[in-house]
Amino acid sequence: MSKVKRVPPDEEPHPFNVAYIKNPSQADLRRLALEHSPACYVTKYGNINKIARNKARKAQYTYVIAPERDAHLYSSKVIEPDRAERILSRVWEYVELQGKLIEIQGYYGLDERRFPIQWLYTMPCANIAGMQQILSFPRDAVETPEQLAEEYKPVIRVVMVPEFPLPDVPGRQAIIVDLENYTTYVIGADYFGESKKGALRMLNDYVYQRGGLVLHAGAKAVTIGGERITMTVMGLSGTGKTTTTFSKQGELTQPIQDDMVCLWPGGKITITENGAFAKTWGLKEESEPIIYKGTLDPAAWLENVYTDAEGGFDFSKERLTPEEVKRLRDYLIITGALPENVDAYIRGEVKLEDKVDEYGIPEDGWDFLVWTQNGRSVIPMSRIGGAADLRDIPSVRSMGILNRDEGPDAAMPGIVRFVSTEQAAAYFMLGETTKTSAAGKERGRTRSPFTQPFFPKAMGLQAIRFAELSVQIPNLQTWLMNTGYIGGDANDVEAGKALKVKIRHSSAMLEGMLAGKIAWKPDPDFGYEIVDVEAKENADLLKKVPAEILNPILFFEKNKKMDVYSNWVKTMKFKRREFLQTYRVDPRIIATIPE
Repeated sequence: MSKVKRVPPDEEPHPFNVAYIKNPSQADLRRLALEHSPACYVTKYGNINKIARNKARKAQYTYVIAPERDAHLYSSKVIEPDRAERILSRVWEYVELQGKLIEIQGYYGLDERRFPIQWLYTMPCANIAGMQQILSFPRDAVETPEQLAEEYKPVIRVVMVPEFPLPDVPGRQAIIVDLENYTTYVIGADYFGESKKGALRMLNDYVYQRGGLVLHAGAKAVTIGGERITMTVMGLSGTGKTTTTFSKQGELTQPIQDDMVCLWPGGKITITENGAFAKTWGLKEESEPIIYKGTLDPAAWLENVYTDAEGGFDFSKERLTPEEVKRLRDYLIITGALPENVDAYIRGEVKLEDKVDEYGIPEDGWDFLVWTQNGRSVIPMSRIGGAADLRDIPSVRSMGILNRDEGPDAAMPGIVRFVSTEQAAAYFMLGETTKTSAAGKERGRTRSPFTQPFFPKAMGLQAIRFAELSVQIPNLQTWLMNTGYIGGDANDVEAGKALKVKIRHSSAMLEGMLAGKIAWKPDPDFGYEIVDVEAKENADLLKKVPAEILNPILFFEKNKKMDVYSNWVKTMKFKRREFLQTYRVDPRIIATIPE
């Protein structure tokens, strides 16, 4: 077996004995993707779409190299160093046998707090190399001519080998995190998110060690009332983080980042990426014009987006007909669908309604019948209209989190304002939402501290650091917004039994809050502030947002479901406190959740 070189990237920039294809152009990466990446093709719009085996990031297959006795120190599972070494030795041998790697050299960030990162890909990963190159800042945008002439020395490395299966590991894949050497190995997984998060996970630790905190948040500069501020928007994938980040408030809104920002002492915000990683499900030009136009741009890269027979996009595709499955047969089988099931459906021997339930969830082995809602586009910042100058970011004054509530007891108000740093830290730590399409079949209510499944150390450290940093920010406004439902789900909305919080509702609520035009009142059950629907100052907002969204108790009273609401209050109080206690959060933070 080959000798594994587990060393920091800056000590050994080229650990594999192979030829390195260094920083190929986008044109070359497109050519390499079409030649070497399975299920990759050109769309009607001239950009490239890849149908991946994995439709979402696989947190359950992520392991930090550490002894089992230290498992409590990390947010992911651990893998014993000896076992990791054995797996990596096999990967090393395979990579060196292939003889070449694509190397992307780039930075996350632009200013003095920028981080050099190296991504190494086997040839079937050429499409991912193209996407990652878009999101990172090139060396010539960051370095001086003298630095460009020197050898590149990254501090973080990601190695991705999607075609190498691991038959003796759950899921036949593993994301092995070598925190000691700031290196992530993505083995057997072909989803772009593993490359992107492989670097961001390491960045989380790197920034934390230097006194900051990486937030899983979009950011935008908003000019309102003549003042220019930065707003951050935290949220798990699929909650509407990108949509909210690109929505307009005030006289002028300029997108800064759509996924990750770094918060530093003194309230300074720095950026990470040079583009957007946008969810395309339900994308419409009228509601999300910037993302829509960017996704159609030839410079964009796509992943798991449905295309019709002419190569055009259908961003709302769900169930596939036998004819559509027949057209896509080769791609579906390449990406893991069982040939016998695919052919049985094409021949009409199996009916869709027998394999897919009323919520659109297919039986195991029949996932190909329903197109994933986790299609993605990677858009260069240069193609995002109206983006902010990334070297001129205003002070942060507004920080919020999204909760896509869903289900018969979905009762989170449309928007709430927190009354203290400790209360904000509690709800940011809770990271509540309903798991969405980005989680594949693993749906349902969930909590993810700071909506940040990429923080590698003990999760409770985030609440402590946030409380330390946020108190340093003058006039900071903190909030939570529900981007989901009141009293049900999409099927209930269609039946007239629930309410959907729509994009226009979200925009109106944020506009009113930023403009200081909302009259608030304490929520009687949880102590945060909600919109006072009886206050005359809120008359304009009530023309745009239903009162039942702003104060859901009205919905449950109207529908004679106060027992459901009362049980929700009781359950949420208990589970919220229990969750925070599990992570040993500061008692002062836990105390903001009533018993």
